[in-house]
Amino acid sequence: MALVLILQLLTLWPLCYTGITWTGTQEVRGPRIPNYSVPPLTRPKFLLPELRPPIYSVPPPSYPKPWLWAHPAAVVSPGINVTLTCRAPRPAWRFVLFKSGDTAPMLSQDVLFRQLVEFFLEEVTEAQAGSYHCCYSSPRWARGVWSQPSDALELLVTDQLPRPSLVALPPGDTVSLRCAGRVRNMSFVLYRVGEAAPLQYLEATQPWADFSLPRARAAGTYTCYYHTLAAPYVLSARSEPLVVSFDGSASLDYTRGNLVRLGLAGLVLVSLATLVLWDWRSWRRAPPRV
Repeated sequence: MALVLILQLLTLWPLCYTGITWTGTQEVRGPRIPNYSVPPLTRPKFLLPELRPPIYSVPPPSYPKPWLWAHPAAVVSPGINVTLTCRAPRPAWRFVLFKSGDTAPMLSQDVLFRQLVEFFLEEVTEAQAGSYHCCYSSPRWARGVWSQPSDALELLVTDQLPRPSLVALPPGDTVSLRCAGRVRNMSFVLYRVGEAAPLQYLEATQPWADFSLPRARAAGTYTCYYHTLAAPYVLSARSEPLVVSFDGSASLDYTRGNLVRLGLAGLVLVSLATLVLWDWRSWRRAPPRV
């Protein structure tokens, strides 16, 4: 009889045992359920990280922004192919390009941990001119979180740049002439009227360039213009002539304009005199009234 009771207790013992079951990183106690493929207490540790929830981070406002530049230039003539390159400070998984005034991205690219992408604009038109910026995203961030935008890139599509102005800066040991345009990163050219070859070239990141001339040889009449650094060039018209005297002072040359205005005024006077003479002769030839 005692032997029968011992056998019954041995049969019921596994159903009453409470053990430890691993689920992710949490420890849950409860009835033990046999697992004949992978025993609960011998589950490989390298499976545990896959059971953990993903960790998302949001970049702070000071997070490094990307850089955006254009090739061959930010100022091009219509019909040129332009490449806008966006570079992130660290590997990213997606890049987007925005145009000012649009809420949705103009272009986007999904990449695999790259820091640089290129957006291609084929045969650009004047309608594609405007301000552009780019952003990037990382797989560690929550969905919809983007980096700070890059600095704006002004893309100008035109056949001719606006006319620059040429002025003389306050006199000093040398005579300084400033050729001022409206676009950055240009090449400026200074001419002396009467000479075919350019007098000076200057490349400037600002929308102007300052030319220095020796005071003893500065007297003369000057003009300037500017153009893009990349071929094919986009040129501006020449500035109005600037006259520099022997003492270094300067004034705009109105001689040509005055001659044109005097010529037009003389033409008008000659036309009026012709009409008066023709009317007088017609009156003399008219028959007398009875």
